Amino acid sequence: MRQGAEFSLPGLIVSGFAIPVMYFLSRRKLRLATALGSRALRADAVEGITCGWLAFVVVGALLAQGLVGAWWLDAVASLGSVWFVVREGREAWEGEDCCDPCGE
Repeated sequence: MRQGAEFSLPGLIVSGFAIPVMYFLSRRKLRLATALGSRALRADAVEGITCGWLAFVVVGALLAQGLVGAWWLDAVASLGSVWFVVREGREAWEGEDCCDPCGE
């Protein structure tokens, strides 16, 4: 019998709270990074955005697994997480300069 991860109500609650918290913190950090011209703070804010997206994927997978009971949904959610992480890593690697107050 194939078996995936079990449904976790505490995991659902923690991940559900992480979505708005990480969104709020990331937006504040992005504004501050722009005001200060800090690439390090911008990178930290982007990590927070990634954390929020990962929490969103986890919540979606846990809800779908709880409703449908499909064992394979955990693996599908993991693939979704990889997509978000690769996207954010690619942006970080390219080193976009959104926070340069001088426009250079």
